[in-house]
Amino acid sequence: MANTAVYARIDSTLKESAESILQQLGISPSSAIQMFYSQIVMTRSLPLDLRLPAEKPTAIGGMTKEQLNAELAAGIESLKDSKVYSVDEVDREMEKEFGL
Repeated sequence: MANTAVYARIDSTLKESAESILQQLGISPSSAIQMFYSQIVMTRSLPLDLRLPAEKPTAIGGMTKEQLNAELAAGIESLKDSKVYSVDEVDREMEKEFGL
């Protein structure tokens, strides 16, 4: 089977960053593209997890006193409204929302 060329316009900074990672992995750009195309054929889809990045959980240490008090007050209000979650529900929500 004859090899053929694939041409793509890619931002030079992105290309250099990706090729640096590929080099560390010992993979040539051509091999990476070959792997990518093989996965497209095998899965009959793009082999990527396409979704918007999850927001990172707020670090308490990075909050002001007012922000922390507001979050605590919101938590107390949710308890008063009987919004209670099991540990499993919290784990599922953390996984879904933050990928934790």
